Amino acid sequence: MLELDLQLATDAPAPSEAQFRTWCALALRQRSADSELTLRLVDEAEGRELNHTWRHKDYATNVLSFPADVPDELLDIPLLGDLVICVAVVEREAQEQGKELEAHWAHLVIHGCLHLLGYDHMDDDEAEEMEALERTLLAELGHPDPYADDDA
Repeated sequence: MLELDLQLATDAPAPSEAQFRTWCALALRQRSADSELTLRLVDEAEGRELNHTWRHKDYATNVLSFPADVPDELLDIPLLGDLVICVAVVEREAQEQGKELEAHWAHLVIHGCLHLLGYDHMDDDEAEEMEALERTLLAELGHPDPYADDDA
């Protein structure tokens, strides 16, 4: 079972809670245990502050993943961690990259959830594995390859 705490820290329009649940559940289905996570939607000011604090980068980014770092024996809940998504950045990127807004939202939620599961893209092999899984999951939703233009 997926326990999703959706926090809206912006008035900007965003997908429905049902859509977020669908995308998270799809990304987390390989996990046999229950999953609990927080998904916080923020404006650019909060997104910039968090990115600066945690990644030392002075701009708002699309998605930040904060995996729970608590030993299993100390925690009696299936806490995966937190995702923070900057709504304005998602909208701007979709427009600049010529992507359907819903497809971009789905991609970033899935991408963030995979980070919570331990996937990464720090080296080429890791990136290839993570991107292949993202492509497969997005295709199941009927969305195009989000990296198609990156290969050109």
